[in-house]
Amino acid sequence: MAEQPMTEPMDARETGRRFLSPVMARYFERDWSHGDGHRLFDVDGNSYLDFATGIATTILGHRHPRVTAAVHAQVDRISHVMNGLGYSEPVSRLAERLVATLPAPLDSVFFGNSGAEAIEGAIKLARRSTGRPGIVAFEGGFHGRTYGALSVTSSNPNYRAGHGPLLPEVHLLPYPQAFREHGGDEAAATSAALGIVDEFLATSVDPQSVAALLIEPVLGEGGYVPAPVAFLQGLRERADRYGMLLIADEVQTGYGRTGRMWGFEHAGIVPDVVCAAKGIANGLPLGAIVASRELHERWGKGAHGSTFGGNPVSCAAGVAVLETIAAENLIGNAAECGARLERGLRDLAAGDRRIGDVRGRGLMLGVELIGDPATLAPDGELADRLIAGCADAGLLLLTCGAAHNVVRWLAPLNVSEAEIDEGLGIFTGVLAAA
Repeated sequence: MAEQPMTEPMDARETGRRFLSPVMARYFERDWSHGDGHRLFDVDGNSYLDFATGIATTILGHRHPRVTAAVHAQVDRISHVMNGLGYSEPVSRLAERLVATLPAPLDSVFFGNSGAEAIEGAIKLARRSTGRPGIVAFEGGFHGRTYGALSVTSSNPNYRAGHGPLLPEVHLLPYPQAFREHGGDEAAATSAALGIVDEFLATSVDPQSVAALLIEPVLGEGGYVPAPVAFLQGLRERADRYGMLLIADEVQTGYGRTGRMWGFEHAGIVPDVVCAAKGIANGLPLGAIVASRELHERWGKGAHGSTFGGNPVSCAAGVAVLETIAAENLIGNAAECGARLERGLRDLAAGDRRIGDVRGRGLMLGVELIGDPATLAPDGELADRLIAGCADAGLLLLTCGAAHNVVRWLAPLNVSEAEIDEGLGIFTGVLAAA
């Protein structure tokens, strides 16, 4: 056998800058080498505590042994078969395990490749099954960047600018913003937002033309703002009253991120449709639409499909993720470590007027930075300096919010108390020097 030529080491940064599209915005310009546990390593040998987790995807960390073993075993059997050709064990098993985490009547799953695809499918499901065109979503929501998902996304004006016209019959209503608009009063924020929903349905659109209400239980890209429990309950009541579907975008809030398996559980409600992705396969591409069998049947055979959706390797990883969450009580760990992190951040906020708000649920926490406590003017420049400084000190965090002034914390579900304290210590030191 002829010797294979040696491959020259690649400078991924330089090559990427030459050949990758500049449309992709990047938080950092580092060249990543590998990950191990809750650490990422760059090609220069620097180690980083990864509290970005690929934007809530690597929820068990890097090279998790159970997930890695499942991926290798499945690749050795078959790497892909399109689900329209029949059935595959890991795909069916993941559907069964996923349904077991959800309340009745959510008992049937369609697998796609991503969160955006899940939202696209959910919009199609809502319109076709109800015979209605209208979709109501909420300001600040991020649901994806493909055309249907973008039509209900409003977390950043740059995402939509120049891409119109978008889907018709999509209506964006105010999300309850207690900190920015109601002095932290969730009851007042809820009353105001539900009042606008009611006025809209009474004066601007026939409720019988609205197929669905779509909401993130916690705004993700829009600033890590939890929806008040009473607001989610109010949407459920109005959906029932007018025969609309309630779609929960659990792409970021699902899979234990908020200290419950699903974000909607905090409100004690059951949506008609749940969209999941991100952490579902610990970094492999996968998304899911879960609804009742009756609703899927109303959608109709052949009304939707996907060549790569529900790839067997991704689904094998997904089974391992659910097994690990259950075996290691990671929902409980997310709640406990999230509470520890929140206490630490609130203690920090009490002594620093630049922190306007600390909010979130479980291990989905945001720190909103402001320039002036009187006006609550957002300080995105400080947030950018903080995540850059934290990265230099060995901690990966991200920003979010329309002004990029919210530092978001996305530790893996199996994070330790020692790692929480390590992250808090780095953040505290960088904030003090900023």
